[in-house]
Amino acid sequence: MERMAFLTGIPAPHADAYTINGKPGDFYNCSAPNQTAKFEVRQNGTYLLRIINAGMNTPLFFKVAKHRLTVVGADACYTKPYKTDVVVVSPGQTVDALMVASAAVGRYYMAASPYDSAIPQGPPFSDTTATAILQYAGARRKTVRWRPPVLPRRPPVNDTATAHRFFSGMTALLRHGKPSAVPLAVDTHMYVTVGLGVSLCQPEQLLCNRSAPPVFSSSMNNASFVVPKNTSLLEAHFRREPAGVYTRDFPDTPPVVFDYTGDESDNATMQFTTKSTKVKTLRYNETVEMVLQNTRLIAKESHPMHIHGFNFFILAQGFGNYDKRRAERRFNLVDPQERNTIAVPTGGWAVIRFVADNPGMWYMHCHFDAHISLGLAMVLEVLDGPTPETSVPPPPADLPRCS
Repeated sequence: MERMAFLTGIPAPHADAYTINGKPGDFYNCSAPNQTAKFEVRQNGTYLLRIINAGMNTPLFFKVAKHRLTVVGADACYTKPYKTDVVVVSPGQTVDALMVASAAVGRYYMAASPYDSAIPQGPPFSDTTATAILQYAGARRKTVRWRPPVLPRRPPVNDTATAHRFFSGMTALLRHGKPSAVPLAVDTHMYVTVGLGVSLCQPEQLLCNRSAPPVFSSSMNNASFVVPKNTSLLEAHFRREPAGVYTRDFPDTPPVVFDYTGDESDNATMQFTTKSTKVKTLRYNETVEMVLQNTRLIAKESHPMHIHGFNFFILAQGFGNYDKRRAERRFNLVDPQERNTIAVPTGGWAVIRFVADNPGMWYMHCHFDAHISLGLAMVLEVLDGPTPETSVPPPPADLPRCS
């Protein structure tokens, strides 16, 4: 399906259904038996739910009828206990939450429903709800067994306020007596736009309609990433032979400054992006601060941006165009949440900071599968010595870094 989307330049069709532990639940039109996952609990017991969005293209709201959750971790990093009745997970994200089985003995639905952040509304998506059954021990009695499970109230599919409240509400759990590990000194500042655009059919897109208007594309700082065909990035990196495989000129800022979240949809020139294999080269132990700015060239949308090989601290996030002077007043340098995937607010921005202490070639990309093939990615090349072009000495040994 992904291959066909690339060959044609047409985004892949949406999913037929969402699932919980591989089963769509009671509200999906499926005649096959045993299509609903079931979990048995004992009243007043405490349970750890590991909630993972293993989907391809859709963020999900997750709720359990008549139960509240206490989030204690996100992307395998501890958080301060955060109480909520809804968890929001974008593709690639994970959340650990405690649930006390404090309701009356009975059966209750767990529900996972879609969050569509696109403005204007994006391509069609499956507006269905996946369900599983939380069943209390003792609910097997005939009087309870035949009673339908209680269903939680589903958030509206475009409930950005609820999604943002959850994503921005968590903070890190600090160890007693130990300060935050967030680095305070920054070596490299980057301002990176993320969003959809258009491009001409590429030679490899054999089924692309070349007589039609441009096809969908996506980019970071107007560079739409193309995966090398013959030599891997890592092989070229370790052989010190990048020529013909990648270039070290990924820009630190957008090529054009404009109203990123304004209505530029009728500006065909602004929508065009170029195909390339550009990487950003970083010294070992370099501290990077990156502003991720969503654009509205095609549509505003919350893109789940993921970096391989690193966790990062989320210092601040908000809506509209990033304003450095205002945003820096809001930076959380004390207990910012630490993650490896951030859902950049739709039509908004997020500031992340990390230490490049893991040498290699590390893919940074949108975790929507449909957007990866369109080019919404780049690569961080982290050196284990001086830069190839110069003999810049390594940063001082006392540079703050992640523990």
